[in-house]
Amino acid sequence: MPFKSSATPNPNAIKFTFTAPLFKKRIEVKKGDTPDSELLAQLIAVEGVDSLFGINDFITVNKVSSSQWDDLLPLIQKLLENDQR
Repeated sequence: MPFKSSATPNPNAIKFTFTAPLFKKRIEVKKGDTPDSELLAQLIAVEGVDSLFGINDFITVNKVSSSQWDDLLPLIQKLLENDQR
């Protein structure tokens, strides 16, 4: 499903907005949680990802401050692109 990424006021967060709804309800996932969704489980398992927040057609990925977006974005984008919704 097509998406676009955008910066947020928080330098440790990037928002991904999709062309259709991803979630029927609000989601919040923190490192160590076991989400029901395979996509969310894969995203939170990425080394350097700290938490996820989403509702309707967007998801915000928060990273730990010591991680670099240049390292994380290719992994996150690949997971989002491969999601079969």
